[in-house]
Amino acid sequence: MGADNQTWVREFILLGLSSDWDTQVALFILFSVTYLLTLLGNVLIVLLIRLDSQLHTPMYFFLSNLSLVDVSYATSIVPQMLVHFLAEHKGIPYVSCAAQLFFSLGLGGTEFVLLAVMAYDRYVAVCDPLRYPVIMHGGLCARLAITSWLSGSVNSLIHTAITFQLPMCTNKYIDHISCEILAVVRLACVDTSSNEISVMVSSIVLLMTPFCLVLLSYIRIISTILKIQSTEGRKKAFHTCTSHLTVVVLCYGMAIFTYIQPNSGPSVLQEKLISLFYAILTPMLNPMIYSLRNKEMKRAWQKLLGQLFGLTSKLAT
Repeated sequence: MGADNQTWVREFILLGLSSDWDTQVALFILFSVTYLLTLLGNVLIVLLIRLDSQLHTPMYFFLSNLSLVDVSYATSIVPQMLVHFLAEHKGIPYVSCAAQLFFSLGLGGTEFVLLAVMAYDRYVAVCDPLRYPVIMHGGLCARLAITSWLSGSVNSLIHTAITFQLPMCTNKYIDHISCEILAVVRLACVDTSSNEISVMVSSIVLLMTPFCLVLLSYIRIISTILKIQSTEGRKKAFHTCTSHLTVVVLCYGMAIFTYIQPNSGPSVLQEKLISLFYAILTPMLNPMIYSLRNKEMKRAWQKLLGQLFGLTSKLAT
C-alpha cells in the first residue's frame, strides 16, 4: 500500500443511530431528558451520602463511587451524541475520539470491578456481621475503590494506545454512536485480528472475573440467609442485598448476553444498543433502584427535604 494511503485521519464521522431528521430530533429530546435525570439522580445520591452522617458506611461509600462512575460514563458519550443529533456535520476530532474511547472503556471496566467489590462488602455484612466493622475499615475500602478505578483505567489506557497506533488510511466513517473500540478497530487498513483477540480477552477478564466473584459472594450470602431461623431476620438480611443484586443483573446480564457468545461477536446494531444501555439506561436506573428499594436512602431523602422546606419557610417569613 502506498505511502499516500497510510496517512492518519484528523477527524472521524460518527454515523449514529439514524439519518432521518425527524427521528434525530425525537431522539435528541428523549435522550436529553434521560441525561438530565441521570445527572440529577446520581449527583443527589453523592450529595446525600456526603451530607448524612448515618450514610458514612462502606456500602454507601461504594455506592457514591458507583454514582460517580455512572454519571462520568454518561457524560463521556451522551453530550457529544446530543450535539450530533442536531448537527449537519457529525465529525469528531481524532484526539477527542481517542479521549472518548479512553474514558468510556475505562469507566465501563471500573463499574464491573466496583460491583464485585460491593458484592464482597455485602458478603461480609451478611456472613460475618460481628467482624464487619473490623474487616471493612476505611483503609481497605479506599484501597478497593482505588483498585476498581485503576484496573479500568490501566486496561483502557493500554487498549486506547494500541488502537490509535493502527493506520486508519482514508477510513473515517464510524458506524456507531461513539468512538467504541471495536468500531474504531474496524477502520484500520491492516490485519486487526490480534487487536480483536486482545479486546475479547480483556473483556472476559474484566467482565467474567468480577462476575464470578459476585456469583461466589451471593452463593455464600444466600446460603447464610437460608440458615437464619427467623423469617424477619431472613427478610432483613436479603433486603440489604436486593438493590445491589438488581444492578448486578442489569449490568452483567446485558454485557454477558452481548459479548460472551460462542460463535460470533456482537453485531454493529448490538454494539450500538449496548452502548446506549450503559450510557443512558443504567446510569438513570441505578439511583432509582437504590433510592426506591432502600429504607436508609428514603429516610435520608425525607430528612433532606424536611431541612430544605424548613429553610424555605424561615426565609419566606
